[in-house]
Amino acid sequence: MMHKVWDPILQDLSAEQVSLCARRYGLVAACDNGMLEVSGLSVPVGAICRIGHGFSPLAAEVIGFRNGRTLMMLLGDSVLLRPGARVWPVGRPGMLPVGEAFLGRAVDGEGLPIDGGPPIHSRCEWPSGGIRASALDRSPVRERFDTGVRALNALTTFGVGQRIGVMAGSGVGKSVLMDMIARGAQADVIIVGLIGERAREVSDFVERHMTEAKREKTVIVAVPADHAANLRLRGAMLATCMAEHFRAAGKRVLLILDSLTRVAHAAREIGLLLGEPGAARGYPPSALATITKLVERAGNSAASGGSITGLYTVLADGDNQDDPVVDTARSILDGHVVLSRDLAQRGQYPALDIGASLSRVMNDIVPGTHQSLARMFRALVAGYEANRDLVLMGAYRPGSDPQLDKAIAMHELLTAFLCQDAGELIGLDDSAAQLEALLG
Repeated sequence: MMHKVWDPILQDLSAEQVSLCARRYGLVAACDNGMLEVSGLSVPVGAICRIGHGFSPLAAEVIGFRNGRTLMMLLGDSVLLRPGARVWPVGRPGMLPVGEAFLGRAVDGEGLPIDGGPPIHSRCEWPSGGIRASALDRSPVRERFDTGVRALNALTTFGVGQRIGVMAGSGVGKSVLMDMIARGAQADVIIVGLIGERAREVSDFVERHMTEAKREKTVIVAVPADHAANLRLRGAMLATCMAEHFRAAGKRVLLILDSLTRVAHAAREIGLLLGEPGAARGYPPSALATITKLVERAGNSAASGGSITGLYTVLADGDNQDDPVVDTARSILDGHVVLSRDLAQRGQYPALDIGASLSRVMNDIVPGTHQSLARMFRALVAGYEANRDLVLMGAYRPGSDPQLDKAIAMHELLTAFLCQDAGELIGLDDSAAQLEALLG
């Protein structure tokens, strides 16, 4: 039994290249709100360094340079940090660990296990910024993607390789909807990035999804809200790198990132720390550019035949759909699902605002009859919501508008079609058949 524990470690040691060069180190010269200035050490941006002697718990990431000194941001608390402490570079700058060894495991932003299992031994690495390919390498979306949610399958049909945003305020049901999609989705590999969320949600998600049949094809990267900003950003990059690695192997990957807003918050903290101006409601330009770079890495690959279907939650601060992060995400994504607090307060779950939700590839992947029925459904729901106050007050006279009369008569059936229990899964064909039975 012991050889199973020691063999991977011995293989790692045998494969490691021995460097006989002098080991360079720097000295901590200043510390300001988690940002360090280190003298005497020349390492590239993105490099990870250890502070202190031996296996010190203190670690930092290089984020820039200034006046001949290297700027670093701590990956944890600054407790035990002292002036003049030695700083040692470790690992390969700009590379993140990926590979088959991560399947069935839950890791943090550095790729270290948090599920209580044995150490992960993988010598495969991927650039943290991804491998940039030609725009023509992205093959178009041609196949439908099954989410297991009837309203999404029938009315905002998604495609394999599409990037979708789930936009809502806090406490409206984003995480529950993501749970439903993670259970019902058909994919070879499922990568889940829980970035900046509550630690309780992380433990609950791991408990629910790592004990079922999909465990062996699931990777969870979790960086809770109390971790450093650069570690949160690193966790999002690690989840995306995992997805790119499996896509390069020709697999269909579902990438779930919860949430994109927390990634933007982390990028904002780093940008403001480096002195960037807060241009759009406190967000520096680099924070919003981070969203675009991260989202654009998902999609289909013509070279390998693999795909990354990206599902990103976006927190609308104060339910404001014009928030800079929401607006930036909406402009770059291939579709968005909007959850309404008003519908949630009426007891409709998922609280899908079908009028504000859109899939930009739906017309390319579903037949014309399905498109017509979906448009008819949207028109009926929109007509009822626009005149809801008049109907409830009794001010509407039946017969004035035949379309509204039909919407009023079918209101309960339309609402029932949008509702679905969290544990219920409804496939693509069944969703289309139920839509046709309702309106056909």
